[in-house]
Amino acid sequence: MTALLDAGERLGRDELESLQLERLRATLRHAYENVGFYRAAFDKAGLRPEDCRTLADLSRFPFTVKSDLRDNYPFGMFAVPEDRVRRIHASSGTTGRPTVVGYTERDLDTWADVVARSIRAAGGRAGHKVHVAYGYGLFTGGLGAHYGAERLGCTVIPASGGMTARQVQLIQDFRPEIIMITPSYMLTLLDEFERQGVDPRTTSLKVGIFGAEPWTEQMRAEIEERFAIDAVDIYGLSEVMGPGVAQECVETKDGLHIWEDHFYPEVVDPFTGEVLPDGEEGELVFTSLTKEAMPVIRYRTRDLTRLLPGTARTFRRMEKVTGRSDDMVILRGVNLFPTQIEEIVLRTPGVAPHFQLRLTREGRLDALTVRAEARAGATTTEREAAALSIAAAVKDGVGVSVGVEIVDPETLERSVGKIRRIVDLRKDG
Repeated sequence: MTALLDAGERLGRDELESLQLERLRATLRHAYENVGFYRAAFDKAGLRPEDCRTLADLSRFPFTVKSDLRDNYPFGMFAVPEDRVRRIHASSGTTGRPTVVGYTERDLDTWADVVARSIRAAGGRAGHKVHVAYGYGLFTGGLGAHYGAERLGCTVIPASGGMTARQVQLIQDFRPEIIMITPSYMLTLLDEFERQGVDPRTTSLKVGIFGAEPWTEQMRAEIEERFAIDAVDIYGLSEVMGPGVAQECVETKDGLHIWEDHFYPEVVDPFTGEVLPDGEEGELVFTSLTKEAMPVIRYRTRDLTRLLPGTARTFRRMEKVTGRSDDMVILRGVNLFPTQIEEIVLRTPGVAPHFQLRLTREGRLDALTVRAEARAGATTTEREAAALSIAAAVKDGVGVSVGVEIVDPETLERSVGKIRRIVDLRKDG
């Protein structure tokens, strides 16, 4: 296995931390000298780049949040002249202005390298065929996976999202060993295989690399059993790079190794911003160490996790993200995450692993309804039993009463990217 690791993966912990400090100091200097936002933020905090003398000193520097990127739309966060930017990506912008990110030629090389490293850690090898079902375009998933797979020496099938029946046909005809896809869309493919009368366990697929949304161990177990593949997690976000910031190793499946030679992680208290010691759960924060076009300093991801020691690699691991601080629903004083509901839906007979949470206001109180799709062929009695079972499990496991609706198969909206888990129908006031 050691022969497969690149030079960065073979670094000892002391060597890694020395490299991190060198790159961190250079990044702080680059951001301060070339991005007005960071210069103003550092000055306001009374800090200069040279005040970072140890890795621990980073905690003195201010955070960056998503609204900062939107406030500097479109190119105000870029640290290089526009003629050095080779590619631009952006978020969907469904909640306002999109967040825009840019890449120099070297950034694109780095990105391809870390995604190639990720695919290799997942079990991919040169010569494998990779079916990329992440969306292409401004979303970073498709092109990020694409160029990383090519960098590793794989053959890429750029399927993108959508045209589900055609994707099933392509997988049967082209016989890829690896699929890169969101977990929710993988379940949609699963439904389509079964609709076509094809046993998903008979395909050529050996490894599924899943990202772009939180997913649970229960979902991993279902996908692995029903597809007969290894299902592993990839992590990334466009503001930090795209997919390839961290990857779960196929031999351990025990959390995602962060590629710490390029991305420096912290976990902070979501409310106070205080840095937490490794092992404590909080909000994940990243500082880029090698980005040229758009360095980010202490970017608050809103993803909740904890940092753990390395196992398959020297790099520290992040626990599987199962929620976001901004996706947490506070229902009558109880904190609830969509992944808690997912665990319950997945173990309930008669329902498919597709659900949505609908928040409404009844008088002065908030109410939550879980809408879950019935499996094809489920009887009325099975649907009624499933609704009662889900309601009881939420009450017992989460501590709050919810309504449950079992709807017909394929009733809930699908997305080829991130599934919309929460629909908030409450009115202000």
